[in-house]
Amino acid sequence: MKKFKGFIMMLVFMVVMSTSMAVLAEEGDIVDTAIAADDFNTLVAAVQAAELVEALKGDGPFTVFAPTDEAFATLLNELDMTAEELLASEELANILLYHVVAGNVKSADLEDGMEVETLNGEKVIISLDPVQVNDANVITADIEASNGVIHVIDSVLIPVGEQESIPQTSNNSVMPYVLLTILAAVGMIFFMRKSQLASR
Repeated sequence: MKKFKGFIMMLVFMVVMSTSMAVLAEEGDIVDTAIAADDFNTLVAAVQAAELVEALKGDGPFTVFAPTDEAFATLLNELDMTAEELLASEELANILLYHVVAGNVKSADLEDGMEVETLNGEKVIISLDPVQVNDANVITADIEASNGVIHVIDSVLIPVGEQESIPQTSNNSVMPYVLLTILAAVGMIFFMRKSQLASR
């Protein structure tokens, strides 16, 4: 009985949250909606740093694949970067525009395998089982704003053109040097051992 009541309470909470998001969306544009949701603080800061606020407040319509704060935190951890370093990146605007599509693309418009061109000129690939944009999962779809629609995703999209310039994780970058150090140490021990035997 307690589990059932808990389920009902959770269901009511989800309905209230969805209604609240809808109300917020109706009142504001994409930027205002993201600010009001309070789960896209890093995205909003990035949009401000890249000077894209006015563009995303324009008439549009725009479709935005919006990474959550948790998604940005995961990316920063993988890249061993701080939020300040990310916001100062010369490629920030290009990465953000890879999350924006011209037009009002809702979930009902998506097809499995379809390619959608983003505002940075590169395309993202849509999958429907599960619903993904490239490798990012869509966790909330069709949040309507006055100038477009937002789809919430669980990871940051990296343009193909930027992937080679993205540093590897700290572990991956350190491992080759660790292996070289070990091999050098083994070689030195072997050389010294061989010299000792030859001198006898």
